[in-house]
Amino acid sequence: MQELVKIIECRRTMGHMVLPVFYGVDPSEVRHQTGDVGNVFRKLLNNYDENEYEAIEWKNALVEVGGIAGFVVLNHRNESEDIKDIVEKVTHLLDKTDLFVADNPVGVESRVLDIIQLLDTPLSNDVLILGMWGMGGIGKTTIAKAIYNKVGRDFEARSFLANIREVWEQEAGQMYLQEHLIYDIFKETTTKIQNIESGKSILKERLCHKRVLLVLDDVNKLDQLKALCGSRTWFGSGSRIIITTRDKHIIRGNRVNQVYNIKEMDERESIELFSWHAFKQASPTKDFAESSRNIVKYSGGLPLALEVLGSYLFDREVFEWKCVLEKLKRIPNDEVHKKLKISYDGLNDDTEKEIFLDIACFFIGMDRNDVIHILNGCGFFAEIGISILVERSLVTVDDKNKLGMHDLLRDMGREIIREKSPKELEKRCRLWFNEDVLDVLSEQTGTQAVEGVVLKLTPNAKCFSTKAFENMKKLRLLQLAGVQLDGDFKYLSRNLRWLCWNGFPLTCIPTKFDQGKLVSIELENSNIKLVWKEMQMMENLKILNLSHSRYLTKTPDFSNLPNLEKLVLKDCPRLSEISHTIGHLHKILMINLKDCISLRNLPRTIYTLKSLKTLILSGCLIVDELEEDLEQMESLTILLADNTAITKVPFSLLRSKTIGYISLCGYNGYSREVFPSIIRSWISPTNNLSSLVQTPAGMSSLVSLDASKSSSHSLSSISDVLTKVQSLLVECGSELQLSRDAILDALSATNSKELESIATTSQESAVKTSTLIECCGQVHISATKKSQKSLLIQMGTNCKAADILKESILQIGGYYCFYC
Repeated sequence: MQELVKIIECRRTMGHMVLPVFYGVDPSEVRHQTGDVGNVFRKLLNNYDENEYEAIEWKNALVEVGGIAGFVVLNHRNESEDIKDIVEKVTHLLDKTDLFVADNPVGVESRVLDIIQLLDTPLSNDVLILGMWGMGGIGKTTIAKAIYNKVGRDFEARSFLANIREVWEQEAGQMYLQEHLIYDIFKETTTKIQNIESGKSILKERLCHKRVLLVLDDVNKLDQLKALCGSRTWFGSGSRIIITTRDKHIIRGNRVNQVYNIKEMDERESIELFSWHAFKQASPTKDFAESSRNIVKYSGGLPLALEVLGSYLFDREVFEWKCVLEKLKRIPNDEVHKKLKISYDGLNDDTEKEIFLDIACFFIGMDRNDVIHILNGCGFFAEIGISILVERSLVTVDDKNKLGMHDLLRDMGREIIREKSPKELEKRCRLWFNEDVLDVLSEQTGTQAVEGVVLKLTPNAKCFSTKAFENMKKLRLLQLAGVQLDGDFKYLSRNLRWLCWNGFPLTCIPTKFDQGKLVSIELENSNIKLVWKEMQMMENLKILNLSHSRYLTKTPDFSNLPNLEKLVLKDCPRLSEISHTIGHLHKILMINLKDCISLRNLPRTIYTLKSLKTLILSGCLIVDELEEDLEQMESLTILLADNTAITKVPFSLLRSKTIGYISLCGYNGYSREVFPSIIRSWISPTNNLSSLVQTPAGMSSLVSLDASKSSSHSLSSISDVLTKVQSLLVECGSELQLSRDAILDALSATNSKELESIATTSQESAVKTSTLIECCGQVHISATKKSQKSLLIQMGTNCKAADILKESILQIGGYYCFYC
């Protein structure tokens, strides 16, 4: 500030003080300036007297000032204060220090505009904080720099604090960041911060007077936010704070106003960015077009990888490109690997790292809940662990609850395992590459270090001895496909939690195989006829999947599976018998029997499963009935039974308070949408009401009759069954419809001493509260007269009055009634 004051020349002209600025301007250049300031400069030079203007100092560095208008201060009284005020304004105008963004900023502009739109809210005078979240190398910092350059001069001051994660860990790095922020905003170097707490106080006291743009780049700890932007009250009105991070937890809740999730580049953007680095042009040359597409596919839209690999392949021959691609399948690029590994190294503890490595090697594409069961069985606290991996941009969960991971993150995780034992395969904790697994199993060199193995081959491609697993005492995860094992299964690890064996070749699970710790058994496309000859108590088993087992004729005895939660027997074409012990599964959540075409009926015990949430019977072609006991399934949320022989909807289903989605008898959708259609179908002209409205003894029903949509014939034809109906709701559009002979004739069928009638005849949707009370009172009085029937006639649109009356009717005598 003091240096700038020295280079201000004050000259009084016509009673005003004109303050032109000579900052970094060579006198020889001033004559060539344009604009107001240039005019003043030239005037001063023409009258320049070295003795009179000793305050003028010249500096060698040139700066563009020609387009800046001069400042005129009227009625000045304190020349020193005026000068300081002008200095601040000029300093802001002369702040030309844009940040370098990128040589080839492909795709940056569109993302910058999206974020600026979020920053430019109607509440422009409020302090707004925006979080930018994404995996390492996705371009968060690049985009943040571009935003800083584009809108930074719209604020009184601006600051870009880069690489906060790295600087924070350095000695005195925390205070350095606070001092750097003060320097950027106030252009002074005299403030020295002794400790982080005093720095917070200084920032809070001084920042609140300025409208600033602050970018906090690569934040990975909440303490960093607390030290640099403790709250919105620290900043002046209209300030904007941008936070870039790999960890979504940092920007959760009310810590920020908006979160922008940085997505990978699309194919067009990826090709262009890669080409600029590999060919120094916007598209690949003809000879390298296919290889370029392969590299782009491998990079998965990650700008870091596209730039690094493009630069690495620049000016190399085609055969070198192919060699690089083959190497990348086994060993990732070191520069990309190190950048991505930062997120892995930043995980809180070993369990989070183990979960990440397990997902990278085994669980990509699997159901999140299934993986949680398996990993919890390994003692990994998977619920919170996976949530943290998602927050850190290391794992994704899609809308179908499937786990995902960027290919480069997957390769980074696998490289962490490989580099610990690059030459001795048997000492790696996880084996996933087919050639490596074939080597270890063929040579029987497995050791206690091995915790997981995956080997997927074409059907019956290889047969190994079970002794190959003898020394893998810590094996937790085993995934096989197209593999046969010969020998005694006692050699398989007792610590197995997950057995996934597609094409299991045996007709039953061997008795000597210790399954006590298994959490999930998945034997799809197996040759199993009988699951177990001798059952073991399997208290840890949560998932049993025998789908597509074409020889399976009956389910196992479920008595020894007390904690089973998921039973999947999809497409078992010969399955005809479900054990009655299925009723012992008191913790079961899902049963999937889809396309079991030989299954005729369900055991009655299945209806006692109070924990069951999802029941799938779709494609069970000869299952023809669902029992009224269905209502005992008090947790049932999803029922899928389309493409079966079932023709009647159980009345008890409509009494369910939990059912959410139904696919049954041609009705598909949410219950609130399907139930009215089901009830209407019961009284449609094409149906026999007496056969469709079936209520068990002691139950009662409310039938909804939409008179406005019913023909005279259909109305008269149901009069013979109205005496069987406990409660009747007639919906009419007008009194004229009610007077139709057919409706009156139908109603007269119920004209007995047992019928107590309450009618609403208003066509208006709004009914006075007093009328509601009076009507409801009459209904309740009727309940004391041994009445067994109720009649509610509703005309006009549905209204609150009708709803209250319906509810009152339903409450009489504990009726269980449904209406639409």
